[in-house]
Amino acid sequence: MKDIWIAPEQIFDGQTVLTGHSVRIVDNKVVDLAPAPEMAVPVKGCLTPGFVDLQVNGGGGVMLNTTPKREGMAAIASAHRKFGTVAILPTVITDTADVLDRAADAAIAARHDDGIVGLHIEGPHISKARRGTHDGACIRDLDNRTLDVVARLLRHGVAVMITVAPEAATNTQIAALAALGAVVSIGHTDAPADTVEAAIAAGASCATHLFNAMSPMTGRAPGAVGAIINSQVRSGIICDGYHVDDRMIRLALRARPADDLMFLVSDAMATVGGPDRFDLYGQEVRLEEGRLINAEGSLAGAHVTQADGVARLVHDIGISLDRALRMAVSIPAQVIGQDGLSQVIDRQTRDLVLLSDDLTRTLSFADVSAAIMAKDAAE
Repeated sequence: MKDIWIAPEQIFDGQTVLTGHSVRIVDNKVVDLAPAPEMAVPVKGCLTPGFVDLQVNGGGGVMLNTTPKREGMAAIASAHRKFGTVAILPTVITDTADVLDRAADAAIAARHDDGIVGLHIEGPHISKARRGTHDGACIRDLDNRTLDVVARLLRHGVAVMITVAPEAATNTQIAALAALGAVVSIGHTDAPADTVEAAIAAGASCATHLFNAMSPMTGRAPGAVGAIINSQVRSGIICDGYHVDDRMIRLALRARPADDLMFLVSDAMATVGGPDRFDLYGQEVRLEEGRLINAEGSLAGAHVTQADGVARLVHDIGISLDRALRMAVSIPAQVIGQDGLSQVIDRQTRDLVLLSDDLTRTLSFADVSAAIMAKDAAE
C-alpha cells in the first residue's frame, strides 16, 4: 500500500484556501486533510478539486452537435481534462429534434463515463432575436418531444440542465421541467424583466451566460439581465475577455443579492485542445486573435478553459482565489446536485489539480504525487 503525506503551499477545500495543511494519499486516493505533519513532502502551488464546467459545446476537434455520440462526449471530456476540468456537462445547442434524441442517447450511455456528469440542452427553445450563433431554422417553442427527452434522461439518472427563453416556454412547462428534477436555466431570451421574473417564480433556478444573448439592462427597462442580477438564481458567466467586459463582470459580482450566486462557464468549442477551426451547421467557425467567429462575423462560443477563467477572475477581475475556485468548482457542483465534485477528501488524485503560483499552469495531482512517490522509493 502506497501511503504518503503531501503539503502543497495552498489547498482549496471546496470553500476556502488553506495554508499549512497537507493531504494523505493512500493508493492514489486522498484519505485525509489535516495540518501538515513533519514528514509531509512540500510542493509549490495550490491543490484544488478539478474544475466543473456546465457548458461545454466541444473540445479536441469535436462538437457534440456534429458528433452526438458516446465517443464524441469522451473526446470532449478528455480534451478538457488536459486543462484541469474533470467534470463537464456536454452541451447540445439548437438543432433538429433527431440530434437532441441522439445526444440524449449518448448521455445515457455515458452516464458512468469519466468526466461526464449529465447533459446541457441549450435550445432549441429560445428567442430568434437572441439566438447568437444558434441556427434560426431549428428554433421552436418547447414541446412534448423535448419534455419526454428530459424525463427519459432523468429516469436514467442523468443530470439535466436545459436553457430556455421564457417566451418560448409556458410557465406551466417550466414548472413541469423543474418538478422532474431538471435545472431550468434562462437564456437566449429577449423577454422583459416581468416575464423573466415569472419564469423564476415558476421554477427556473439558473441563468445561462449572463449578459450574452439576453435583453440588456437599461434605466427604465431592467430586461433579462436586470431581473437575473436582482434574483436569487445561480448564473453562469463567461470570463474570456471577449464575451463580457471586465467592468460588467465586477458589477454583476457586486450587485447580486447574496454571495456565491455566480459560477464560471467556458462555453468552449471544438478548438479547445483541437484545431483552430471547425464546422457548425455546415459553416466554418474560425479562431481569430482569441475569438471564435462564424460566417456571419458573430461570436460563436468561446476558446477558453475553466483554468483560463480562474486566472482572469483573480488577475483581471480582482477577486480572491477562493472565490474564483468556488465559481469554477463548488457552485457548479451544487447547481447539478453533485457536491462531492467540490471535495478533496475521498477523491482520486487524477481528479485533483495543482495550480502554479501564477495560475498559468495546471498539473494533474496524480502525476505530481506519482513523481514524489517514485523519488521517495528511489531514496
